[in-house]
Amino acid sequence: MSTFERYLTLWVALCIVAGVALGHAMPGFFHLVGAAEIAKVNLPVAVLIWLMVVPMLLRIDFAALGQVGRHWRGIGITLLVNWAVKPFSMALLGWLFVGWLFKPLLPADQIDSYIAGLIILAAAPCTAMVFVWSNLTRGEPHFTLSQVALNDSIMVVAFAPIVGLLLGLSSITVPWSTLVLSVVLYIVVPVIVAQLVRRSLLASGGQAALDRLLNTLGPVSLVALLATLVLLFGFQGEQILAQPLIIALLAVPILIQVYLNAGLAYLLNRLAGEQHCVAGPSALIGASNFFELAVAAAISLFGFHSGAALATVVGVLIEVPVMLTVVWIVNRSQGWYERGALRRGAALEPASRDA
Repeated sequence: MSTFERYLTLWVALCIVAGVALGHAMPGFFHLVGAAEIAKVNLPVAVLIWLMVVPMLLRIDFAALGQVGRHWRGIGITLLVNWAVKPFSMALLGWLFVGWLFKPLLPADQIDSYIAGLIILAAAPCTAMVFVWSNLTRGEPHFTLSQVALNDSIMVVAFAPIVGLLLGLSSITVPWSTLVLSVVLYIVVPVIVAQLVRRSLLASGGQAALDRLLNTLGPVSLVALLATLVLLFGFQGEQILAQPLIIALLAVPILIQVYLNAGLAYLLNRLAGEQHCVAGPSALIGASNFFELAVAAAISLFGFHSGAALATVVGVLIEVPVMLTVVWIVNRSQGWYERGALRRGAALEPASRDA
């Protein structure tokens, strides 16, 4: 993890301050940016989102899908957590905390929007940062790569239906045309563009050429993310200043969701007898989010001023420190994890001899 990535939480916090201050000092500029739309797509934000998403997708080699069977138990557990547990558990936590426990403390007209943002955040499995977390836990690199490639492939077709279903269950009006357009703009097209560029670079200059481009675009991606956050908080500033507890309250279901899903994936891998080098990245993939996509989708669906956009940004704010604690737990518990695997092997050995 680069120094810039390690202090992402600090940069996000500074962007919050800068966005709020600029929103008060230059309201005309932010209204101009907000009005720059074509077919409900904000053009400045679309450019920034592409600068965020495409460099991350360049890292994904979809040829790795051929390796999915090598660690089928870990792959299956991660898919279960990512697609059958995480979005639904987040919706439940959103209804519980935002829709009930914290409801008196939040703006009444934004309750549904906050829940929508939490759902969108949970429905987008992490892509690029997973490689960082996997490396910090000494994870199996082929497993991580094949799992991310598979998740991205599923996301192309599953993101919109899951988000639409959960928003509908939450009695939130689903703008289907905008949702489908967001998937095309921010998932399908970037995946195609990234893979074409990746193949072209590998064919002409090999892995070295791809690495040079990734090293150049990496900082660009994070700067684009931070610029998007400045714009977002330029619009959200008045609401945040009026109720500064909003961010802390929205962080509660996100924190619970991260530890719940990471713990579930980790324990299921232990019960299934997977190696620790697979269980670690499986837990981290199951807990983290593709927050760049979530921010883009929330802005497209509900706008800069929405609680949904703010809720996804809270995910960005706490992503790095929270995931580093999960990394610490996974690394410190390796002995406990492997003792369980040894006991499981010993229990299975007599049955193997009898067979």
